[in-house]
Amino acid sequence: MPSFFRINALLAMRVFFYDKTFDGLLSAVFDAYSRKTFPDRLLEEGSIVPLFTEETHRVDTVEEKTRRVWTALEKKISAQACNMLTHAWLSEEPGCDELIFRYICKNIDSRISIEMNFGDADVLKLFQTAKRVGHEGHYLRMFVRFQKAADDIFFAPVSPRYNALPLTVDHFRDRFSDQKWIIYDVKRHYGYYYDLRKVEEITLDDDKHLLGGKLDEEMMAADEKLFQELWKGYFKAMTIKERINPRLQRQHMPKRFWKYLTEKQ
Repeated sequence: MPSFFRINALLAMRVFFYDKTFDGLLSAVFDAYSRKTFPDRLLEEGSIVPLFTEETHRVDTVEEKTRRVWTALEKKISAQACNMLTHAWLSEEPGCDELIFRYICKNIDSRISIEMNFGDADVLKLFQTAKRVGHEGHYLRMFVRFQKAADDIFFAPVSPRYNALPLTVDHFRDRFSDQKWIIYDVKRHYGYYYDLRKVEEITLDDDKHLLGGKLDEEMMAADEKLFQELWKGYFKAMTIKERINPRLQRQHMPKRFWKYLTEKQ
């Protein structure tokens, strides 16, 4: 066989196209086992078909497929490993869907648990990715600062490195259950609104004014500016100048969060 055709055969790929949702990814796993053909690439619907693609398949996201795959996973791997999958998905890193797909298939096919077998490159990378997302969620829980708006809703803009906001919703609902609040991701243009009864996802038509990390003064409640000034005065009064250590501050409180902290304005 001429060398060109040998290379062509080696590079021939199967590509699955799906809607780039987590449910869609689980449906892709279902289709792969149903068809007994497994993709070399997972691409978003509408993407250009790569060169040397031998076969393509369009995945339909179906609730029943998603449910069956997730139920099978819960029987095969621990709750901690299931959480790792969802955390890794929220990383939004290139190729994370293919990494998750391989991790799921390896665990389904293995007769023994490999969910924490760090000798496997995919398992190790998934763990490390999920850990970074978990840390970002921890930072949000620590450094979110609410500002009281004129309509008595407490508002907090954020722009996390990873899409970790969904990991924090339960914490804020429990911690601030007696007040209405909105936490809004200005990087991804969505947020969550709590109305004292339930939490729902929202989007704003215009969120450019939130990029600076603060509400415009005309949108603040009458006493919010006063409270901010009081808090900055307290922070300054309690600071021991001789013990200021900017390097240590950046280590424990990443500088990208400073614009949201009243005391750092």
